[in-house]
Amino acid sequence: QVQLVESGGGLVQSGGSLRLSCAASGINFRFYNMGWYRQAPGKQRELVATITTTRSTNYGDSVKGRFAISRDNAKSTVDLQMNNLKSEDTAVYYCNATFQMSSREYWGQGTQVTVSS
Repeated sequence: QVQLVESGGGLVQSGGSLRLSCAASGINFRFYNMGWYRQAPGKQRELVATITTTRSTNYGDSVKGRFAISRDNAKSTVDLQMNNLKSEDTAVYYCNATFQMSSREYWGQGTQVTVSS
């Protein structure tokens, strides 16, 4: 059974930092591209950051320079360090795992991040 379990969300003041973590099980983690996406109320889910199996990274325009994604294949985890948080970063953050050779993908249940101004 595949599980992606996010942790680290919470309430933080504007300008603060949070670190999200996603622990994967039931997949051969090193063969999956990993990513973080978010969805704010009334908005579509959007890309936050992705990291490939070769550790290439990609970021949404709104988080470039503030967020950093990393992965630990030994622990099957992917982290998202979020700095200089803004109220517009408030959303539910979802972890995604996409198999590198196909479109097979899995999603976590999400973790709430709330940034107060």
